[in-house]
Amino acid sequence: MKRRNFLKILPSAAITPFVVDGFHLRPFANRRMAGILGSCDGLDERSIVLIQLKGGNDGINTLIPINQYDTYANLREQIRIPDSGADQYISLDNTLPDNKKIGLHPAMTALKEMYDNGLVQIIQGVGYESPNQSHFKSTDLWLSGGDGTPDNFNIHSGWMGRALQSLYPDVLGAPTPQMPDPLGIQVGDPNPSLGFHTETEHQNAINLSGQDPAGFYSLIQTIGGAPMTNIPDSDFGAEIEYIMAVEQSVNLYAQRITQVFNAGTNVGSYPNSNLASQLKTVARLIRGGSKTKIYLCSLGGFDTHSAQIPEDASALEGDHAELLRTLSEAVKAFFNDLQAMNIADKVVGCTFSEFGRCAKGNGSFGTDHGTLAPMFIFGSTVNPGVTGVNVNLANLTPDNQLLGMQSDYRQVFTTLLQDWLGAGNPVLEDTLFDGFAKLPLVAPTYAVEPDCYYGGVSAVSDADPAARNPLRVYPNPARYATEAVFESQQAFSARLSAFSANGSMVYSEVQYVQPGTNIFTLDVSNWPAGTYFLRLEDKMTGKAVVAKLVKQ
Repeated sequence: MKRRNFLKILPSAAITPFVVDGFHLRPFANRRMAGILGSCDGLDERSIVLIQLKGGNDGINTLIPINQYDTYANLREQIRIPDSGADQYISLDNTLPDNKKIGLHPAMTALKEMYDNGLVQIIQGVGYESPNQSHFKSTDLWLSGGDGTPDNFNIHSGWMGRALQSLYPDVLGAPTPQMPDPLGIQVGDPNPSLGFHTETEHQNAINLSGQDPAGFYSLIQTIGGAPMTNIPDSDFGAEIEYIMAVEQSVNLYAQRITQVFNAGTNVGSYPNSNLASQLKTVARLIRGGSKTKIYLCSLGGFDTHSAQIPEDASALEGDHAELLRTLSEAVKAFFNDLQAMNIADKVVGCTFSEFGRCAKGNGSFGTDHGTLAPMFIFGSTVNPGVTGVNVNLANLTPDNQLLGMQSDYRQVFTTLLQDWLGAGNPVLEDTLFDGFAKLPLVAPTYAVEPDCYYGGVSAVSDADPAARNPLRVYPNPARYATEAVFESQQAFSARLSAFSANGSMVYSEVQYVQPGTNIFTLDVSNWPAGTYFLRLEDKMTGKAVVAKLVKQ
């Protein structure tokens, strides 16, 4: 897989912590600095809760395009949602223009209530280039951050795993004082998700297949055994290494998860469904103090080739209605619980499915595999409303598949990573999401400011003699003052910062870099003797270089 390099720096932060002369430069320094200079309060407590709708959700019956209802009804004679009667669609928002007016599936009354309360953003027509209609492959593409083009078709790691490693490069599958919790937690599915699969053996996510971490802790005490040796150099061997790494991470984090779970509570009531139980567990973990960044939940059964609406039945019956009712009621209960515990502003929820369904019914009271589908974003901090217009039912392929993708799914995840979690541009590069334009999903008052972004702290590798550090320090060692000299080919606004070896910021000032040689003088007379790191960061891109300074 191709890697993006923004400078001649040491190996990607997604693979190893960065080291300068044996000193680890802590990745939390950037946000600590921003917390002093601006307001980044509470950012470390934010998390994303992803809900995977397995099987391919039928977006056209989830969101009925009211402005094309006659065309819709002709395409779906057996399974159309009525526009009148007791089971007619729910008019989502009459203030929207005609090309955005949506008829919500009548089973989603709970989601309608959330929308009316400003807690929902709907993204229309989401997909990826050259869509694949295999459940397995399309799921892999969504989880790996890929698409149907040759360059992005076989990415062997997950976008969540890459993003988390780049955000926290020194959290290598083990708790740390700064991050005692696993960076990712998967619930509701016993099979480890590709989304959390990293490019190295280090696993930063664990899997809670049940909803009782206390019981989970007891269970994992009995698994495992001595690690295997002489692992073969093959695909099989790589899978064995991955399983061993997952097991090791599970053991390291088990006690912490149990403690957090026991410290948490639930205030609200939840419906009796598996998804609701998953979300109930997540809410309790967050309430108990978990700082996990990404939770992955799931709801299966969306492969509705038949019985989507049973013959001669109401649109409120059938597999699809039950699934959408389960989804909307579970999500509403989850956010009601978070609001009752005053922690709703810590969480954003997001749904995704591997593809939508065919625009035309299949004659068996169901739908076949399709292309585009909507995504839902939930939370008190989202920018409520609808992004995009109704899918065009007159713009179909010869086999009745939707055309006209409006948003790439990676735009959604890019936005959540940067505007909600604060991932810097270098993190997006490591995640392979660079180049995807953001969407207005997070309310402006909650969107992360660039000064608060994580990631991008880099150092020139001593192992690469061809990589000349453009940031030099004279004199070094220094007693009273030193000059940071930076060679640049262009002008840009930068921030020059200095950190002690333990990551504490001792100096920060905005500088304007000119083309050519730039000299910045620092008074170090009052700094305690020791090792420091000077960091010069482009404020626009987040790219940075680091140089070491010894204070005598």
